[in-house]
Amino acid sequence: MLLTTNSPKPYCRLRARQWLWLLLMAFFSATFSVGAPLIGPEQPLRVEASRAELFIEPYNYSVLEDPTGRLTLQDVQTPPHAARFVLGSRTATNMEHPGSAYWLRLRVLATGLQPQHWYLELFDSHLNNVVFYPDAASAQGQVRTGADWPFTSRPYSYKNFLMRLPLGTNEAQIYYLRLQSGSKTSFLSRLRTEQGIAEHFQTEYGLLGGFYGILLIMVVYNFCLFFFTGEQTYLRYVGYVLSCSLVFLSEDGLGFQYLWPEYPWLNKVVEVGSAPLLLLTFGYYARQFLDTPQRLPQYDFWLRAVVLVSVLALLADALWLKTGVGIGLYILPYGMLLYAALRVWQRGFEPARFILLSHTLVAVSVLFLLLRKLGIHTFTNTYTVYSMNAAFVLEVVVLSYALGSKIKAIQESTLRAQHHLVKQLRKKHQVQEQLVEQLRQNEELKDQLNSELENLVAQRTQELQQQGETIATQNRELLQANGLLALQSAAIEKLNADLQLDLQKAQTARVLSQEVDFGEFSQIYPDKEACLTYLADLKWAQGYHCRKCGHDNYCEGREPHSRRCTRCRYVESATAYTLLQKCKFSIVKAFYAVFLLHTHKGNYSTQELSRVLDLRRATCWSFSQKVADAIRRQAAEHPEEENWTRLLLDDSGNDAEESPDETTTLAAGSAH
Repeated sequence: MLLTTNSPKPYCRLRARQWLWLLLMAFFSATFSVGAPLIGPEQPLRVEASRAELFIEPYNYSVLEDPTGRLTLQDVQTPPHAARFVLGSRTATNMEHPGSAYWLRLRVLATGLQPQHWYLELFDSHLNNVVFYPDAASAQGQVRTGADWPFTSRPYSYKNFLMRLPLGTNEAQIYYLRLQSGSKTSFLSRLRTEQGIAEHFQTEYGLLGGFYGILLIMVVYNFCLFFFTGEQTYLRYVGYVLSCSLVFLSEDGLGFQYLWPEYPWLNKVVEVGSAPLLLLTFGYYARQFLDTPQRLPQYDFWLRAVVLVSVLALLADALWLKTGVGIGLYILPYGMLLYAALRVWQRGFEPARFILLSHTLVAVSVLFLLLRKLGIHTFTNTYTVYSMNAAFVLEVVVLSYALGSKIKAIQESTLRAQHHLVKQLRKKHQVQEQLVEQLRQNEELKDQLNSELENLVAQRTQELQQQGETIATQNRELLQANGLLALQSAAIEKLNADLQLDLQKAQTARVLSQEVDFGEFSQIYPDKEACLTYLADLKWAQGYHCRKCGHDNYCEGREPHSRRCTRCRYVESATAYTLLQKCKFSIVKAFYAVFLLHTHKGNYSTQELSRVLDLRRATCWSFSQKVADAIRRQAAEHPEEENWTRLLLDDSGNDAEESPDETTTLAAGSAH
């Protein structure tokens, strides 16, 4: 630190030494930093007793980036490093490389007597490490604080970083700041006097208290509405307001100051998670408020997907990528939500206009925030800095009113429905009264009829008693006749059974000898089970013999009516090695087809067979050829055989045998 006194001569010597030091810096800059950015001495910031605060412009400080983070105060004051300081107006006003250490050199000149102390305030409360050197000549007395340190490490209990500047009358001082941040934060700062800080504190904390008070009132009010009404939209709105509160508590530093001052890690968690949580809660609140799943179902699917992807992208950018463009990820989901609100409003949902109104205000405040993030401070002032707070207060109030308007509309719709229901109930009541009157008249008529009926019943009862005596005499006679009838009935039943058996035999004989229709044929072979039973009995009428080993013992196979050899485990189905092996349509239709073709000596039209069996012509032709071949073989080998069922056992057309682990099954359905 340069030593000064109040006398004019030492002050002149001070100015001479300063200019000499600056010339040396320029010389070393030209020697060691060829091609470096244009540098120059930062303009000293003049403080006067008549002013309460001064905004530090970019030309009032110089910046040195230390990517290694290892330079000390003595290192940055050596000529090679001192020559690398770049004037703030000629470089970015943000920390473009998160993780690097940035050294700020600030010159302050006190003009005249200073009755109050001056303080340096850094606006960004997210700086991870802040080291302030009040004495440029020594690291002693340095102030070390930051977002990575407990809040008690700050010299003053204030949401922003505040450092006192030791200044005397007509004294010039050089101050150094070493800043590190995990995000692209800015160098915005200001000098204030004690009185300016006190006035600013009172106004700022009062407004912030009112801001959070409004949010708290909205949370409690809407939670009570949810508790009493059970409407889920109120609960989602409470989640959205709480996430807004977390965002602002993280942004302005009040959360770190009052809620978790001893937990810097929790402050980082809130800083990283509050922004994605805000987007997520608003997305789910706005979707339910606008009823997009019902009003815009296809658009709602993409809207929900974009919100979730944006939330994941925000988390990835905050935790790993650290590009500093995370706020740009809000544009697409918020734009889609506003478009959904516009569509729903155009379809007649009036409360949707409140979504458009409130987020237009928020969009303006976000625009100011984007300009500050990009280093454009043309519109930076107290009003634009806190415009987002004001916009969110208006948004919270407007959305709360919109929610109430929606509920009111629902209630009015419910009342109209109830009024309509009351009218219907009145009409129903009138109809019920008419029914009651009709029932009363019916009751009177019933009583009259009952009285007449009682008289008739009494008269009739007397007649029945007389007739009962006559009937009793006749019953005794009938009992005797019944005995004779019982004997006759037994004889008749025996005759009926014999006739039924003869009829069945005659019907079977008719099927075996002449053509019948498919309906009559189905009475004898009604289903697949009956056909397989008949085929199995016919096939193994002479007993079972395994085709592989000749063994006589068997057990039931997995398929119905199949038999498995107990010795070699060979399985043979009922249709294997028969005319119906590998048949692809119903076995009942196959039986009837064999019957028809046998009856007509193989000369049955394929077209007619296709019509009768409801099968394709190609299928009928293929099967007809197979049956015709079997008929010719039967005529050649057994000319005296006339029974069509013997054709079923013909297996000359089957080329391959079944494997021991397979069974030949018949398709249960008809092929068309």
